[in-house]
Amino acid sequence: MQTRTRNMWWGMAVEAPDPAKLARFYSDLIGWPVVHEEPGTTVLATNPDGSNYIVFQQATDYVRPVWPPAEGSQRPMMHFDFQVGDLDSAVAEAEGLGAELAADQPQAHVRVLLDPAGHPFCLVRDDD
Repeated sequence: MQTRTRNMWWGMAVEAPDPAKLARFYSDLIGWPVVHEEPGTTVLATNPDGSNYIVFQQATDYVRPVWPPAEGSQRPMMHFDFQVGDLDSAVAEAEGLGAELAADQPQAHVRVLLDPAGHPFCLVRDDD
């Protein structure tokens, strides 16, 4: 965008039935700090300078997505990918924080998990 400057923030929004709970799940999982909270909104900084963020917003009519996608059901609209060194220990850590291992696992080096609101996210083994 032509009018953007270096100090302008950017990010994405994730809808959830309990945004504070979901934001804290991701904060605990990957270490992004909570930088703002108000009723119905919790924000995580993804960059130390605060210019990049993820906001978790209240969705009163939230419909939990289905993984894998199924016709007639709410599809996942986005997902996070996190590269990890040890897949088994990363899965165990995520489950300990409230994630659920998805029944469908399409790749041997990837684990699809569901966050507490049902959004899928992937842990990808570092094979380098």
